[in-house]
Amino acid sequence: MSNVVKLALIYYSSTGTGTEIATTMADAAEAAGAQVRIRKVAELAPQAAIEANPVWAAHHAATADVPAPTPDDLVWADAVIFGSPTRFGNIAAQLKQFFDTLSAVWQAGALADKVYSGFTSTATRHGGHESTLLAMYNSIHHFGGIIVPPGYTDAVKFVDGNPYGTSHHATGPDFSAIGDDTRNAARHQAERVVRIARALKSGNAA
Repeated sequence: MSNVVKLALIYYSSTGTGTEIATTMADAAEAAGAQVRIRKVAELAPQAAIEANPVWAAHHAATADVPAPTPDDLVWADAVIFGSPTRFGNIAAQLKQFFDTLSAVWQAGALADKVYSGFTSTATRHGGHESTLLAMYNSIHHFGGIIVPPGYTDAVKFVDGNPYGTSHHATGPDFSAIGDDTRNAARHQAERVVRIARALKSGNAA
């Protein structure tokens, strides 16, 4: 059995912050030897709401060619990183909608025994960073997944400050812009996920 880790990065982003984090994680995971699929969950908001926000509209158009995930992407993966902005301290409806399509593969046991982790962002400093990740991880418990948080396993996490997953405080007119603190946290999280998934995969093959 090959020990190349297959990582699915499945996220939702309206204004682009999540896309930047996902791209940073994908680059780090590929540099660590993983095979990566990036998938952006389908938009549910009405077009009028999207067009009312120029940043949202621009990002929606710019990512129109990013494939939407299917349950098969999770079946394929050894590890999955989910990403969602905070919505009232919870995950976005778009990601929850995707979770709700997973009943068949969940019932088949195809979501169990994989590594899972998550990231988030919000426009307020204390607007639900941790509660969003914990809510996301509730579903992983039902999957029978193995949650691999970043914890405080590297010095960059004492700067980022969130042991549950990478989180970003999006500010300013360009909400998609992320700084070095977030990029470093994202890289560390992706590398850790790949490393743990590889160890589990190698052990199962022994």
